[in-house]
Amino acid sequence: MKKVSTPILTVSDLCVVRGSTTILCDLAWEVRRGQHWVILGPNGSGKTSLLRVLTGYLSLTSGSVAVLGRIYGRSDWRELRKRIGIVSSALQLSIPPAEQAIETVISGKFAQLDLWAKITRPDEAEATRLLRLVGLAKLARREWIYLSQGERQRVLIARALMARPELLILDEPCAGLDPVAREHFLGFMERLGKKRHGPSLVLVTHHVEEITPAFSHVLMLRAGRSVVTGPVSATLNRHNLGRTFGTAVSLQRRGDRFFLSLTRAQSRSRNL
Repeated sequence: MKKVSTPILTVSDLCVVRGSTTILCDLAWEVRRGQHWVILGPNGSGKTSLLRVLTGYLSLTSGSVAVLGRIYGRSDWRELRKRIGIVSSALQLSIPPAEQAIETVISGKFAQLDLWAKITRPDEAEATRLLRLVGLAKLARREWIYLSQGERQRVLIARALMARPELLILDEPCAGLDPVAREHFLGFMERLGKKRHGPSLVLVTHHVEEITPAFSHVLMLRAGRSVVTGPVSATLNRHNLGRTFGTAVSLQRRGDRFFLSLTRAQSRSRNL
């Protein structure tokens, strides 16, 4: 009999309620090895709240979240966080301006911001390898303040990989990047997604244009609820996107990328 592997992430009947506000409701989601997911939705759809639940910074009201079979609330959250790497622009404000890129990467091993742990030679060697992986080996000693936005995002990816997570969450990683830097970054994510024995990826975004071929599945959120989950090939269509964003849209595919636009009627009404 074929052995069934434990899902990397399992979210069951998740609800988060604060006062009279329902933030997330009846959310079910599962990430298995070899899958790369996109979480897609408008502002206020619950994407950030879901990430905070997954990393243990927002407690759930009901339901359950498990990482590699270990359930939040029944295990040490600090240890579970190390199983999930996260790349977010929000982290950038916490990096000391004078910290060198290699130090920022090493800090990921200890889940620290503003590294204070003692650095060992094996730590430096692994951080150098990861900086080479993200194409920044030559900038290992460059201070954070002198890195571009795109370079910072790649350093944060190397930092997240330092702990060897099995799940890597990319929270709107292209925010603030110019068009050229964005395409370079998306190209890197595509290569990372195809890397053998690499982590499962979860890309959080508003933009279908950022969905590259490496991403196999999509979870669409609206008002804290799941609109649809499943393979990109079966779920990424104008009907589901219209339900997700609350307006009629058209979806085009050019080569291996997607492009969304408002329908003509919607475009005319917005221009009145």
